Amino acid sequence: MIPVCGPEGPIRATADPQEPPSAVRAVLFDFSGTLFQIAPYADRIRAALPHPVDDATMDVLLSGIEQGLSDPEVREAQLARDVSAKAHRHAFTTWYASVPELSPVAEALYEQLKAPRHWVPYADSERALARLTGSGLALGVVSDVGWDLRATFAHHGLDGYFSSWVHSFEHGTEKPDPLLFRHACDELGVGPAETLMIGDHPAKDGGAVGGGLRAYVLPAGAAPGQTRGLDAVLRLAGLTSPGGGG
Repeated sequence: MIPVCGPEGPIRATADPQEPPSAVRAVLFDFSGTLFQIAPYADRIRAALPHPVDDATMDVLLSGIEQGLSDPEVREAQLARDVSAKAHRHAFTTWYASVPELSPVAEALYEQLKAPRHWVPYADSERALARLTGSGLALGVVSDVGWDLRATFAHHGLDGYFSSWVHSFEHGTEKPDPLLFRHACDELGVGPAETLMIGDHPAKDGGAVGGGLRAYVLPAGAAPGQTRGLDAVLRLAGLTSPGGGG
């Protein structure tokens, strides 16, 4: 049970202050920006449009989708985006269509988003997953998403590492709702205090703490295929020393 906290911390003592934290028995991972990243937008746009696009035109299109993020209609469409497959599709196609030149291919761009081949695992994703499962830890995916991710993981040979799949659209809610994290814990047969959540969004993934889990938020900025820094997860799970030794 999570204690009631005042401005300075818990109001009631709920555990022996000398008692060490529970050992990590399970690790939950976010999807996009944590284990995978979508292929570059320029590549996807060129694949979707029926005609060649030079670099100058592409720069205009990319600027357009950047500006679209602040469009009132687009912002409205993002509210509760991940609670259903329909809402998810609407949110993304509205954003793509905010650029007039991309409006005719908005649906095609969304289908790309769901296509496993357009997702790229980070360079250290499989290494970290193999080390965790090889050490006996259970793994799960908890993602705010509008489609089933198992095909994407399977396409890249990473599905076998996971025993729980929690997709927000299947539960009608989004992170940081504790329901999603606790459902994954229940499926893995572990307690929240024994579980570590890994993601890239401070409010959503870090919100797992509100459900009694531990959480680690990865720094932003990694490009598709780069090393993501998942060695930190191994340290937090107690599999390596702080200095990096095994």
